[in-house]
Amino acid sequence: MAPPAPSLRPDHRTAIAMITPSANLVVERVTNAILSDFPEVSGHFSRTPVFGSKDLFPDDYDWDGMLAAARLLAHARPDIIVWNGSKGANLGFPVDDALCRRIESETTIPATTSTIALQAALAHFQARRIAVVSPYGAAYQDKLIGRFRSEGLDVVAEAHAGIADNLDFAAMSDDAIAAMMRGVAAARPDAILSWCTNMPAAYVVDALERELGIPILDSTTLAVWHALHLTGVLDGRGRHWGRLFDILSPSQ
Repeated sequence: MAPPAPSLRPDHRTAIAMITPSANLVVERVTNAILSDFPEVSGHFSRTPVFGSKDLFPDDYDWDGMLAAARLLAHARPDIIVWNGSKGANLGFPVDDALCRRIESETTIPATTSTIALQAALAHFQARRIAVVSPYGAAYQDKLIGRFRSEGLDVVAEAHAGIADNLDFAAMSDDAIAAMMRGVAAARPDAILSWCTNMPAAYVVDALERELGIPILDSTTLAVWHALHLTGVLDGRGRHWGRLFDILSPSQ
């Protein structure tokens, strides 16, 4: 009698749920790529309306859209719900704290965001002098830098691509992203922030960290990393996604 064929079913033990902007192509791609190093973790996604070149809620979140996305994800009872979006840094760090409290209150599921993950990573690397790289136009970049400074961070260099449409952020080339990072590295910041979850910077982080000798904190990767960290999964795998993955979960 022939032995049974091996099962193709992964041994999923952890579910990570992501809220992503509706015009975002990068969050799902990067999340699934990172999770390929963690086959016991599955990624699940919901969207909230963010598209085009004009933010319909420039000074706050679309709370109805955000919480509706969280409620849909909660139907699957994931281990954590994550807002994988960078807007919280432009609204002010406390806004994302409030977002997580509201998600947790409505769903009873722990929550985090890219911006909260950034704060955890900056604390780990003891980084206060930062450089900010983004695809944004000058006005949005100026506001973002002002917010970072209001949180006590010293922005010593910046570069932005001047792109207006949200969907176009995802088409930026590795070379264009790397050139901006190399440019700001001349200021020798404690960390370089790649700040937009629809800018595909995750793929160049490891190589550029090795080249420049500076931690690079990519907003998309940060959200995935923090979810893995909080669910106790990080154990040294995923190192080719950057120095963040040298940090182990408390249970490891």
